[in-house]
Parts: sequence; C-alpha cells; structure tokens
Amino acid sequence: MNSQIGTSGLIFNEPQLWDKSIPGRCGISIPSNDVAKIELSKELTRENVEFPELSEPDVVRHYTRLSQWNFGVDSGMYPLGSCTMKYNPKTNEVQASKQEIAGAHPLIGDDNSQGALKLMYDLQVMLAEITGMHATTVQPAAGAHGELAGMLIIHKYHEKKGRQRSKIIIPDTAHGTNPASATLCGYESIKVSSDENGVLTPEAVAELMDEDTAGIMITNPNTLGLFEKHIKEIADLVHAKGGLVYGDGANMNAIMGYVKPGEIGIDVLHLNLHKTFATPHGGGGPGSGPVVVTKELEPFLPVPIIAKNNDKYVIIEDMPDSIGRMHTFYGHFNVLVKAYSYILSMGAEGLKNVSEYAVLNANYIKESLKGVLNLPYDRPCMHECVFNDKKQAQFHITTMDMAKRLLDLGFHPPTVYFPLVVEGAFMVEPTETESKQTIDEFINAVKTITQEAKENPEILHSAPNITKVTRLDEVQAARKPCLRG
Repeated sequence: MNSQIGTSGLIFNEPQLWDKSIPGRCGISIPSNDVAKIELSKELTRENVEFPELSEPDVVRHYTRLSQWNFGVDSGMYPLGSCTMKYNPKTNEVQASKQEIAGAHPLIGDDNSQGALKLMYDLQVMLAEITGMHATTVQPAAGAHGELAGMLIIHKYHEKKGRQRSKIIIPDTAHGTNPASATLCGYESIKVSSDENGVLTPEAVAELMDEDTAGIMITNPNTLGLFEKHIKEIADLVHAKGGLVYGDGANMNAIMGYVKPGEIGIDVLHLNLHKTFATPHGGGGPGSGPVVVTKELEPFLPVPIIAKNNDKYVIIEDMPDSIGRMHTFYGHFNVLVKAYSYILSMGAEGLKNVSEYAVLNANYIKESLKGVLNLPYDRPCMHECVFNDKKQAQFHITTMDMAKRLLDLGFHPPTVYFPLVVEGAFMVEPTETESKQTIDEFINAVKTITQEAKENPEILHSAPNITKVTRLDEVQAARKPCLRG
C-alpha cells in the first residue's frame, strides 16, 4: 500500500449533551404501571435538576463521535519511545473480566480467597524467575510507585546497617522519574554522564561512588535504547563501597529471556506490568509496578506479603523490617490477572520472542531512517532508537514540526525532546506487536515528511492541517486550556 493512511474523513463536531437537549425527548419507552405516583422533593424535580433530554440515537452517536476523537493502540501504531505503548491481546482482558475474578472482594479473608492468592503468589514466583531475583511484591501501583518502593527498600537497608547515606548516583540516560523517587527518600541525586557511545563507564561511576553514597539507579537498556554493557563491573564497584544497585526495569521487554538482572549485579528492580507484560498503559487503565529483590533485601518488602504455607496461601502482615504498605490491599489485582494470563499464554519461549521482535523492529527502523534523520548513536540498539532534527535544521524544521505532521499522515508521533542528552530527540519504539507492513508505512511517512522539509517546509510549520484540532498555541493552551469540544 503506497498511499498514506491519514485522511480527513468524516470529522464530527460534537456539542455537550446539554446543548443537544430537546424538551420532551426521551431515549426509552417506559411501559405503563399501576404504581402510585409519589411527588419528589422540589430539589429533585425536573425543573430544578438540569438533565439533558435526548433520544437513544442522540446518546449513542454522542459517545461514538467522542470515541473517534481519540487515538490508542487499538487504532494504530503508537511509537512512543520509553513508554512501550503496544497492542494488548484481548484474551487477557477476557480472563480479568470473568465474574469469579472481577467480583472477588478483598475483605472475604484468606480461606475464601485461595484462588486469588494463588494467582498472585504464582505471579510473584514467575517474575522472580524471569528476572533472576529471589522475592517479589506485586503491591506497587505503577512504575514510578515501584521506583519509590525500591528506593525505600534501599533506604531501609542502610538504616538497618546502622548508617544512613545521603546520595544516589543517577545516569543522564535514566528515566526521568528516577531523581524524584530518590529525592522522596531523602537522597541527593548525583548525575553521572554517559560516554561517547551512550553508555556508562566504570571509571565515571568510580569517581562518584563513596561511603556516603547509597548506590546507583540504572535504567537498562537505557533511554537511548542501548544496553549498559559495563553493568556487571559497575555493580561490583558499587557493592565494594557498600552500596546497592537499583535497576529500572521499565525496558525489560528488550532483554526478557536473555538477561536476568539478578545475575548481573542488580539488587532491586521494578517492572512495569503495564508495559512489558501487556496490560493497558496510560489512559487505558491502571498500571502495576512490582518490585523484585535479592534474598538479602526480602525482609524490607512492603506488607502484606503473600506466601505459601504447605498447601495454603496466606497473607503475612508481621514483618518488622518492612517499609510498610505501599497500596491499599494487595495492589491492582485486575492488572495482575492480565499479566499472569499473558505470561502463561506466552510461555518461556514466547517471552524470549517478545524481546527478539522488539529489538528487531527497532533496529529495522533505525537502519531505514538513519539516511533521512540524524542518528547521534549509530550502533545496534535494543527496543528503541533515538534520532534528532539536525538534518532538518537547515530548512528551519524542528522535531516538533515533524511530529505534528505525522498526525496528518495517520500516525501518533513518537516521543519528542527526550532523552535530554540528545538535543531535538525523536525517539521511536515500535514494540514487538507491530508488523513489518505497519512499520514500513511509518517509515514511508517519516521519509515523506523529511522530503517535505526540503520542498515545502510551510506545510510542516502549520501541521497538523487535517485533524479535528489543528496547530495549537501551546503556551496559551497550557495557561488557559479549553476543555470543550
């Protein structure tokens, strides 16, 4: 298919329900009955409560039209780098919505919750096995929440040792939430720069690591999409100074089945079930950020802990060294069910395939586009690749211009201006779920835009041109947002 998938199509304006209301309209036919009428209080009468009066088609079309304003992974490719916005198999949604699971109540006690407790216990074991770690908590509610839990565990570890430390080392290629998580635990973030190849060197870390430093937070693969090849050496020198290594496992979808973080020196790692293990991300639903730890750190996990006692699954609250609760009850159970279903349906070989295709797709995009976009780090990448707008600067075209123009051509833009170590970053993560056909369409769209940058730059300056909402005054939109359609 050579034509672009973006089109103006039928784009409906849609007012608020109250603006569509016509007195006397009703969406249902209520049969007559022999129940006596009872007058409502004056406050609840129709004259005093502003209910819209609408027919059934009015209501159905209203919500259908609103849904057409949205874009998501069920609409098309969503190549946000560092976010892993991939298509989610619907079978996992089916399992999570079964009444026996969705209707389970958290207050019915251990004896009546054995199925749910077994599911969570088995998921804990699976995640520990996948990562090469010893123990798991599935309580944290999202990635950043998992980060906080991990850093609280490190903080508790040093406290238990009898000497708290004050600093944490954070690479310039780490996820943006890492410094915030460290700060919330009272640590000062110390930046360490990556080298000319986009990775950390042991020498750079050694200069900063001392007895007052609690450890290091490493995103691996990092936000440049590159594997930290010196990770074991770095972990060894951090441990030699009494520190711990926190692993940001948000990009686990690039190494799953090939690398076990626990075997290369990571002490505590969070995982994003809403990224690697196929549950909705962002506006699609709640997240989940389990934390896996080494045996030494197991006593500090948040309570409650789900354990197996002979043939029974139990909830353990009595853990004197625990960091405490991170969430009401046991976490986002609905998300845990979907991840559990995903892991079982994929199997060990399937999880390895996830990593293989994620890496293959990203490298295919990297090689296909490096002739038209600047590639600051021209080396094999993992799950994502990072370009920038250096080649378009001569035509006064920016990364933002190209991202906006992609909307006209039917694609959600990739992540822009992150990571900060790449000026004008254009960061693409295709994920493992996209076909070569779809990826080729994306590549062709980007190539079309780079050609337009040379021949017709004005069309990029005004883009998007055919979407329902065109180019916004972003400063004004931030200061005075208009939330009506």
